[in-house]
Amino acid sequence: MTPCPLPYPQQFRDDVVRVAENREPGVTIEQIAKDFGVHPMTLQKWLQRARIDRGEEHPTTAMPSTEQAEQLREANKRIRLLEQENDVLRRATAYVSQAHLPGKGSTRS
Repeated sequence: MTPCPLPYPQQFRDDVVRVAENREPGVTIEQIAKDFGVHPMTLQKWLQRARIDRGEEHPTTAMPSTEQAEQLREANKRIRLLEQENDVLRRATAYVSQAHLPGKGSTRS
């Protein structure tokens, strides 16, 4: 199995976006992407993300702002934690209710 490549560092992304946004007339996104060794579609996504983060473009469901993406990650983490806590409580409740059934549990008086 091939390992997934690590994401580009944020400083690198910012630099490439800055170069692409300040490019000379006639210089294409494809040329800049090739010069920096990234796929043109990757650079397009970085440019779109930069416009969204600056408020120049309305975020879509497919491309939320960086802040929204972080909030969504945190919310999903919290949901997973709450689901785990619910599972523990459900199991504890089942265990305690089994201990109180007649003929089950401790024989001590």
